[in-house]
Amino acid sequence: MTETTAEKLRAELEAVFEEASYPVEEPMELASVLPDGPSTTFEADDVSVGVMEFGSEYADYQEYPYESAEALVDDLMAGFREEGLFE
Repeated sequence: MTETTAEKLRAELEAVFEEASYPVEEPMELASVLPDGPSTTFEADDVSVGVMEFGSEYADYQEYPYESAEALVDDLMAGFREEGLFE
């Protein structure tokens, strides 16, 4: 079975954000786990989303605090879908 773009992006997000110490009260607490800091970009196939966009374009989909990387990634993925980042 071939992974979808969404599955690849989700796996990349989870791999990075599972390194954070939870609970996470606000987005800046995640900065230390970003491989390229504020210029970190997550990519899967032809989809690319920069971490700075999380706060600008996808902020409405995030509800801090987060108790786990899975919960954070669930909200980010919902935002990406709603905003048409991928099917």
